[in-house]
Parts: sequence; C-alpha cells; structure tokens
Amino acid sequence: MKIIKVQALRGPNIWSIQRKKLIQMRLDLEEMEQFPTNKIDGFRERIETMFPTMIEHRCSEGCRGGFFSRVERGTWMGHVIEHIALEIQSLAGMETGFGRTRETKTPGTYNVVFSYTEENVGLFAAESSVAIAEALIAGTDYDLNADLQKMREIRERVRLGPSTGSIVEEAVSRNIPWIRLGTNSLVQLGYGINQMRFQATITCKTSSIAVDIACNKELTKKMLDMASIPVASGSICVDEDDLAETIKKIGYPIVLKPLDGNHGKGASINVTNWEDAVSGLAFAKEYSKRIIVEKFITGFDFRILVIDNKLVAAAKRVPAHVIGNGKDTIQQLIETTNLDPRRGYGHENVLTQIDVDRDTEDLLEKLGYTLETIPRIGEIVFLKSTANLSTGGTSVDVTDMMHPENIFLAERISRVIGLDVCGVDIMAENLTQPLKENGGVILEVNAAPGFRMHLAPSEGLPRNVASPVIDMLYPPGKSCRIPIIAVTGTNGKTTTTRLLAHIVKNNGFKVGFTTSDGIYIQNHMMEKGDTTGPISAEYVLRDPTVEFAVLETARGGILRSGLGFSSCDIGIITNIQEDHLGLSDIHTLDDLARVKATVVKSIKKNGWAVLNGDDEHCVKIGQDLNCNVAYFSLSEDSDFIKKLSAEGKTVAVYENGYITIKKGEWKIRIERATHVPLTLGGKAKFMIANVLAATLASYLWGFKTEDISLSLQTFIPSAAQTPGRMNIFEFKKFKVLIDFAHNASGYKGVEEYLQSVEATKKIGIIAGVGDRRDEDIRDCATIAARMFDHIIIRQEKYLRGRTEDEIINLILDGIKTSGKTVTYEIIPKETEAIKHAINCAEEGSFITALSDVVTNAIDIVQEYLDKENEHGIV
Repeated sequence: MKIIKVQALRGPNIWSIQRKKLIQMRLDLEEMEQFPTNKIDGFRERIETMFPTMIEHRCSEGCRGGFFSRVERGTWMGHVIEHIALEIQSLAGMETGFGRTRETKTPGTYNVVFSYTEENVGLFAAESSVAIAEALIAGTDYDLNADLQKMREIRERVRLGPSTGSIVEEAVSRNIPWIRLGTNSLVQLGYGINQMRFQATITCKTSSIAVDIACNKELTKKMLDMASIPVASGSICVDEDDLAETIKKIGYPIVLKPLDGNHGKGASINVTNWEDAVSGLAFAKEYSKRIIVEKFITGFDFRILVIDNKLVAAAKRVPAHVIGNGKDTIQQLIETTNLDPRRGYGHENVLTQIDVDRDTEDLLEKLGYTLETIPRIGEIVFLKSTANLSTGGTSVDVTDMMHPENIFLAERISRVIGLDVCGVDIMAENLTQPLKENGGVILEVNAAPGFRMHLAPSEGLPRNVASPVIDMLYPPGKSCRIPIIAVTGTNGKTTTTRLLAHIVKNNGFKVGFTTSDGIYIQNHMMEKGDTTGPISAEYVLRDPTVEFAVLETARGGILRSGLGFSSCDIGIITNIQEDHLGLSDIHTLDDLARVKATVVKSIKKNGWAVLNGDDEHCVKIGQDLNCNVAYFSLSEDSDFIKKLSAEGKTVAVYENGYITIKKGEWKIRIERATHVPLTLGGKAKFMIANVLAATLASYLWGFKTEDISLSLQTFIPSAAQTPGRMNIFEFKKFKVLIDFAHNASGYKGVEEYLQSVEATKKIGIIAGVGDRRDEDIRDCATIAARMFDHIIIRQEKYLRGRTEDEIINLILDGIKTSGKTVTYEIIPKETEAIKHAINCAEEGSFITALSDVVTNAIDIVQEYLDKENEHGIV
C-alpha cells in the first residue's frame, strides 16, 4: 500500500461541517485492492488480538462488535486503516471516533478520513495505521506501545496546557471561535475587533504592572504586609552572610526558594541546620541570583483562585508521597502509585506520574532513607518538597469549607496586587478558621495560576474555573464575532467580493476582505497573490481593526484545509460552471457543487444563503440548507422566480433595466443598471448577475436601499479597483479589454458583451491551462473563434504537466470546431503577444486579452497608454 498524500482539515469541510478537525489520507491499496479482509488468513484474529478494545467499534452495523463483523465478512483495507487510526489515538489518551472511507474515481485509491484532537498526532496516526495494517496483513510483530508513547510525546509537545485548554473548551461550548496564535499557549478568542487574547491564564485584561508585582516576590510580600495581610517573616539573601543574618532574626526551621522561581523549582522546605541551609542556598541559586529565606510555617498548602476579584475555587495541595505497607520498598510503592489510571504522562490525566529527582533524593536522605527502604505500615513518605501537581502532587477541593473572612482576604489580595486572574498560596492548618486565628500566612501570589487542581481535584468537587474567565472576557451583551460574508462560485467571486466590501465600507465599517488578487484591510493591500483560502481568511479574522469581513472562498482552499471560519452570516454562490474539473476528485458539476456548498452549509441558522436562481446546481443546493435562502436572477419571468414571488419570498432580479429587490409582488428598485458602472452600461450581463448577488446580500444584511444604490453608482471598475475584471483601456484609435476569463462560462460572458461592441476588427489573445481537461481547452477556443476575427495564441505559462505544443494543438482543434474562418498566429510570450496586438492594431479595432496573469497584462497596456498620453504615440 502507498500513501499518496496526507492533509489536515481544520475547518468546515466537504466531509463534515460540524467535525472541523479531520485528517484526509489519499491511499493507494495497490495489490491489496484484490484482498479484502476475509481473503487474508488469520487477519480477523490478529487485529482482534492487537486491538481487543475495538469490540466497541459499532461501525455501520450499529451494534457492539460491528466492525469485527465487517472484518469477518470482508472489508477493504482503507476501511480497516480508518478504524486503526481512530483506535490508536484513543489508546494514546485522545478519544475520537468519526471516520469515513470512500473510493475515488481511480480504482484502488481511497480517501481515508478520520478525526483527530491534536493535528500532529493525527498526521502521525495516518502513517502509523498503514504500517500497523501491513504488519497485521503479513502476520509480523509490531511494537504498538512504541507508537502510542510517541503519540503521547507529540501531544505533550504541541498541545495546549490544561489551563489554556479548559478556557478554549469553555469558549467552544459557548460557540465562541478561537485561533491559536503561533505554537505556544497564546490564543485569540473571537474575531476582528471583538477578539480577546490570553496565554495560559494571563488575559489581555491582565495588568502588566500587576504581573510585575506578582513576579517580584519581595515587592508582593511588602505590599501585602502594608495592607495588613499576614505573610511569613524573612528576607532576601544573595550569599551566606545574608543567610546567616536572616536565620539569626527568624530562627529555624526555614524555607529557601528562588526569587524568580516557579512550580516549586529550586525550593528547600523545613531546613533545620546550617549545613542544609547552605546547600539549599546553592540549590536555589541555580534558578535565581536572589533567594527568599522565610520562616517555615507548619500546616497545609492551600491554593486559592480568584477571578475578576471573586473567589471561585480553593484546593488543599498535598506533595507527591507514598504510604508504606510494611513490605514494599519506596521504589516499588512509587511504581504502584504510578499505576493509578488517574496518573498519566505530562498533563494527559488528572494526576501526573511521580518521577524521582534530586528533590526526592534530598528528602529521603534527610529521613535516612533510600529508594530501597521499606516504610512501616501507614507511614507517609513525602517525595517532593512542594505540592505542585506537575511533580506528582494531589489536590483536594475545599472551596465550600472556606471561612467568609478568608474569602474576603483572598478577594482583597487580588485587588491589592491588581490581578484579574489571581492564585493565592496559603500555608495554614485549615481554611475553616480565619488566618489570624490559626496563624496561617500568605506564601505568594501567582499571576498565571494553573487550573488543573481545580478542574479535576483528586478528591472533592471539580470546579469549572474556566467559566468565570469567559464571563469576564465576554460579559452579557458583548459580541465575540464580527459579520462575515463568504463568497464562492465558479465565476464572479472576486468582483462580487470587491463590490460587497465597497458597500460595507460605505456604510461605515472597517472592512477586511480576501480576493484572488490579495488581502485587503480598509482597501490597503496587505498581502499580494491568490488569497482565497483559509489562511487568508484567518489573516483577516485575526486583525484587531476589522469590523466586517468579506471573504472570497475558492474550492482549492476548501479541499486542502476546509474553511478558515467556523460559520458565516451570509454565504453567496455566484454560479456552478465547468472549471478545474478532473482535479482533486472533482470530476462533475455535482462534485463541484458539493465543494461549493460547504460555504453555505456553514451559515448560521438565522443567516442567509444567497444563490443564483438561474443555476440548476445552486437551486438544488438551496433545497438542503438549514438557514434562510434567497435567490437572484437575470429574469423575473422564470418559472422558479415566479414561484418564489408567489410564496412571498425575497429575491433580486434584473427587470426593465433595473437592479430590483422583490418581496412577493412588491418591487424595490435599487438602481438602473446603466447607472452602475460595473455593468458597462448594462451590456455585461454576467456583471449584472454579480451586482444582483451583492445587492441582495447587502439588503438582507440590513443596509438601506439608498446606501446600496449610492455604493453601486460609486464602484468604478478599473485596473486598480477590479484588476482583470472587464478592464477597458481606451486608446485614441482602438480599445483594449483585459479579463480574467479562463473557462467556457467566462468566455461566454465576454462573448455576450462583445456582441454589443462595434469594432472594425475584434482581436483576441488567448491561452490554455495545462491542468484543464482536453474538452475544456477546446471549448474555450471554439468560443474564442466565434467572438474574434483574429486570434493570437500565446502559451508560455501554466503548462502543468503538458507540453506547449500539446495545448496549442488543442486550441487549434477548438478553433476548427467553430466552423468559422478565423485567422490566427502563435506568439508564445504573453508580453510579446500583447505588444504585437497593440503595435499592429488598426483604427477601430477592439483587442481582448483573456489573461491568466492579470498584473503583467495590465502593466503592459498601461505603459502603452501612458506613452500615448504623454507623446501622442504608441
């Protein structure tokens, strides 16, 4: 078997709108296409032995053991690999369960699709599942545990931490979109101007001054002391002289910890003699130049969590430890403790496995123990000096046991330091009494407190501490999103997108939009190129200045990665026409319609799909949507539009020369088409269709008709505003038209326009694109022969696997098929072809360059036009 391609889908996609995180693997079964599972001796037994938990895979049978039944009866290896990929992720601690396997038009080649929780793990699972299947087929041994451990390690390296992850999960549960910024824990919630950011548990509302104070343990202690909040006595030391002086003041036992430390690193607890104090000082200085030395306070370690100045949780933290049974060594007790299913690798489970380190060895040495010591029955042996969960500690929820005065104290501390998310560490016998009564003290204040101990305590009630964070970032009434209009279709996407962006901008919004020309923020091009995929959409949605997004969405990005947004307010399909067929498993217009439908299927339930009522595929799509649907049409007299009008539906139509909104039998005439520059005096019908789509979407959004009208009148087609979309350059003796038309539908639109153009000679410059079907290249050439008197064939780019001669011969075949006598010449380079056409143009000629490299063509023609304007010559 051979993996042809593996890709990660990160947004709504052709397989599922809801399940956004999918791996799609293109797999060639090669000779295994002839061997379903029932023809492989012993395969059922081997897979069941390796994966006994697959008994829970119900598969299409819909019952426990369903998948094994399919294997027994015979199923193809792509289906088996799908299930293996899902199961190994689950066994590695990442439960997931959605999968699909479908054969492509190429016999023996399948698309194997399965869900993932961590993208890099999913990509690894794709490779691993094929290797496992091959081992099962051959009956050879396979080290499954090695793969599972590798997957865990990948997850720990790339996953969001438990605190960050809990906030993201809470946001997702509230339908708040999120974007990971980079590869660390920096996350954006919401879109555009309504975004909020956080990293770990520090939010964009967190005061940087407060963080500085909390990170300066000396300053924190001083500020708390000034506010009459109990703190441990002690001071800062940098050398042994300072240490001796501090011990003289406060006496033993003491605690030493780095001033700039965290997670308990470099700390020494309950130090009772000078030798250990000096050793502890040296240990702490590995992490910080300045060391905190404080009086050791007996009692328990408590962590209080305050969010938005309100107490939300309290936990008693217990350092990692084992309890003797009178027969096992400490090492054996550690190993037994680590078998607890609640303990896992890194942050994968509620608890973390206990590892032996220097801290462990020092604590055992003080007791006169080694790892081979057998503790007596019931003896508690502490293995860490701090109670951090990351080092194997445990937590007990005590939120409901806190004395009201201690609650007041904790909330006051968050205000004294100024933190919106605040962790308060307390050492005390209990929290049921006020600290001033039981002698408890504040040890430190944390600016980025971990949530895991509260989310999943070892004992007591779990607390959803992520919820108050979201409440703080998005209080009732605050939106997390910005309006999104997504535009897809075969032709007209870019023009419709640009016109919509113009309308939105004229209505006072700061608009960001993506097109096949580039990414724009408020009409400023930020990135140049074909930017119609999910990365470009995310670029706009990340921008904190954007109030409204209009996103051109092409099929390529949908197929590669899915959509770049979770949902949109309005989705537009301009048309479904033959283009790019035969690529990426898209062979028919129905296939293409399925891809384009991804956009409108992602529309919010109360949003609108704006569809072409003259396109049968658009009409079919509209019958299967879970949102509002409205249509536009070039004819109000079509049976379909009449039916919608009779039902009182809202439509946009071109009637009696007007761009019109119809609501039932009522008409709202927006503007006469001849007053809309984009329609080229009402002659370009395909442009009228684009105007109808943009007008209907604008109206449905809620823009006033007079504002829409003004925007239609002020949107001037030009090389700057709509590059490559019916750009006309007027020379003194002839005209030049540049258009991006590159498929039969686009050619027909230009042909219809040219029928209204009077010219002594119509000259066309055309080319083929190598990755189109033979019939597509021929059809375009046939249409070109119908509309031009003379054709210049150029073919220097976009060969895509074909030879130049091969494409040119297909074009010549198409010209002959037209039945019209047309002269032609071949000039391979586009620049030379355009220059030749201009230099040889007769008076009254109309030159049309159907260019797939718009910028180059425009630059050349503009250069000639500038020269004529300056010197009166071409």
